[in-house]
Formats: sequence, structure tokens, C-alpha cells
Amino acid sequence: MAVSRLASSSLSKLLLRPLSAPPFSRHFSAAASDDDWTVLTIETSIPFTGHRIDPPSRSVDTTRKELLSFFRDMARMRRMEISADSLYKAKLIRGFCHLYDGQEAVAIGMEAAITKRDSIITAYRDHCTFLGRGGTLVEVFSELMGRRSGCSKGKGGSMHFYKKEAGFYGGHGIVGAQVPLGCGLAFAQKYSKDETVTFALYGDGAANQGQLFEALNISALWDLPVILVCENNHYGMGTAEWRASKSPAYYKRGDYVPGLKVDGMDVLAVKQACKFAKEHVLKNGPIILEMDTYRYHGHSMSDPGSTYRTRDEISGVRQERDPIERVRKLILTYEMACASELKDIEKEIRKEVDEAIRQAKESPMPDPFELFTNVYVKGYGVEALGADRKEVKAFLP
Repeated sequence: MAVSRLASSSLSKLLLRPLSAPPFSRHFSAAASDDDWTVLTIETSIPFTGHRIDPPSRSVDTTRKELLSFFRDMARMRRMEISADSLYKAKLIRGFCHLYDGQEAVAIGMEAAITKRDSIITAYRDHCTFLGRGGTLVEVFSELMGRRSGCSKGKGGSMHFYKKEAGFYGGHGIVGAQVPLGCGLAFAQKYSKDETVTFALYGDGAANQGQLFEALNISALWDLPVILVCENNHYGMGTAEWRASKSPAYYKRGDYVPGLKVDGMDVLAVKQACKFAKEHVLKNGPIILEMDTYRYHGHSMSDPGSTYRTRDEISGVRQERDPIERVRKLILTYEMACASELKDIEKEIRKEVDEAIRQAKESPMPDPFELFTNVYVKGYGVEALGADRKEVKAFLP
């Protein structure tokens, strides 16, 4: 028990560590102005930590336009997930549902560093990643409620979002199984010589999966352009990382593969790390990024999220490290917008989300025949026969 209290206390101190300097240093590379494209050079909240690699610079270039888009996009994700929580409790969303609030900086910072030609594949906490790839709120809520307008036609639900045309390959329910698939996507990219990369995301709970190391080994042998991103929110389901992993320094887990530890609650740090990683893997093969982040909700909707951690820990992270509040503070500090303008953006987002929910509720349920579609490659379906095996009842597409 004493050991448990000590470990839990150490984890809380790590999660709530105070910043030794202001989160964002005032370093301009151009004079401040109202111009949306004026470049600011801002320091990340804390340094990067590298394994077998020199970490990138802490100085990140950004603009007023980009920071305001970060604020809007992360606030939209936050509101979307809070609304999904309410819809689940109203029994309009059924089955599994894993929320991403608190981790928005990872999805948004990653998108800022790459293009839609690059690929992303993730686990079941996928709503915000889908939205970041260009998905719409109506597609999100329709899919969550099992409606025809959903991104997977209402058949995938929370864990199986998909948007191939934007390079988003899911949404996977089997723990860790998406990582070998991501390495396969990277193999195709290298084979095609199209100078694109794949980001394969997984959580700290999946970091001990054997298939992850098998995929990493072959990726390193073949110098595949894949970035393994460990979204370390410190709890795999209800298990603290120190209980499940002898070495929770996940960025070092590749041994022979370079790694980088990143403050996953700092959107600019995530952007810098992902840009650095993309350049690295195109020349040298795989790298591991460990995003030090935090989820506010429980693991899934059946998990209250407060039995294995204290409410003080959760509120402490919100106060000290919240990714949206960090960007809000930066915008206000540099007088890019006033507090009332940011509040107006949040009010607009509430209306957007409410309207998307209204439209999603009006979308019909999938036709029962949809049970048989997307099972076989088109044109290679099978015939469904009657009981006497003489009368053809249907042909499954």
C-alpha cells in the first residue's frame, strides 16, 4: 500500500509538474501587426527529449491565423466530445464510446505538420482524428448514432470511423492491431515512391503488445516511412502506466529505433515534432514519438475515470496543462484577439454542434440490407440460397 501511494503520488507530480518558465516565450521573428500571416517564433513549453537522435529546436514558427484556427478546431473537438457524452447518457449512442477530450493538441498539431496525402491510422479513440482529417460534425454524430449519413454509413459506430480519401484508415477496435496495418501503409508509400508518410497511433495501454514490436522490427529493416505515435495519457483502461510497464519511457522502447518525447498538451510542440519526424522517416526509416498527454473522461463511457485517480489530479491537469487554455493564453498575451472574441467563437461552435446533432438525428437508420454490404470485394460476392438450396434469395454484393 505504501508503494502504491508513493507511485501514485509520483505520477501526480509528473502530470502536474509546474512550468519552470512561462509556457510561451516572447520571441518575435517579425514585428507584431494585425496581419494574419505575420510570423511569430514561439518556444515550446518544455524541451524535447531524444533517444538516439538530436531533438528539434524548441522555437516554432506560427501565425495569428494558425493560432486562431488551432483554438477554433480544438474547441470544436472539445464541444463535440462533451456532446457525445450527453448523447450517450441519453441512450442515443449505444455500444462502446471512447472520448478524446484533453488530447486535442495531438490531433491538431499533427495535422498542422502534414498533408492529406500522408496517412493516419489509430485505435478506437478516433472521433477527433477523423474531424482533423476533414470529416464533418454531421458525419461524426450520424456515425455515433448509427445513422446512414455517418462516415461508415452507420455501421462502424464510435470505434470504426474512416475517411480513405483524406488518408484516414480508421478507427480500430483490437488493441494495437492498427500498428502493423500502419506499417503496411508505409510499405505501400515507399513502394510507390510518393514521398508521403504514415502516422500509426496507439496508447500506452497498447505499448506492450507484441505485434507492435514485430511491426517496428520489419519497418526498421526496410526503412519504412512510418511514425509510431504513442499517445501516453498515463492510464490504459483503469491501469496506471507504472503498474503495467516496467519501462514507461515509451519513446525509448524502439531500442535501435530513434525516439522523441513530446509535450502532447502543447499544440506547437506536437506540430514541431511531427514536422521533424516526417523529414526524418523519409530519409532514415521509422521513429517513435511519445506524446505526453491526458484524457479527462474515463477510458470509455462505462468508466467513471475517478476510481483509479483523484479528482484533484484531473482538475490539476486542466488548470496547469489544458491545450485549449494554453492557446487562449497565447492569443490574449499577444493581443491577437480579445477574450470576448474567443467567447464568441465558442458560442458559434456550440451552435455548429447543436445543428449537426439535429441533422444527424434526422438521418435515417441504414437499410437492413446494408448488413451484407462491404463484406466482400465488389463483384466477388456470394449467392444466398433458400432453404431448399434451389431458389436464389439474394446476391451479396
